[in-house]
Amino acid sequence: MAKSKSDLMLLLQQYGFYAVELNLYLDNFPDNKKALRDFQKVAEIYHNLKSEYETKYGLLSNFGHSQPCGDWNYVNDPWPWEGKC
Repeated sequence: MAKSKSDLMLLLQQYGFYAVELNLYLDNFPDNKKALRDFQKVAEIYHNLKSEYETKYGLLSNFGHSQPCGDWNYVNDPWPWEGKC
């Protein structure tokens, strides 16, 4: 089923939060194999969702791997944190 722009943004926020929490947990319990597997799976899902979002709706940031050469069209749309997705 196709995800809307707002559905994708919500999933990105949820999985991003989940990844950060797992990362913080692993800082304290680095030998927890289940937490590490969970983190790897959540990070993969997050990156896939981010790729899907950016392919359909444009960049989420203006730096890093998200920025294609010479494409500055992201400034024409509301920024993701402006809540107008």
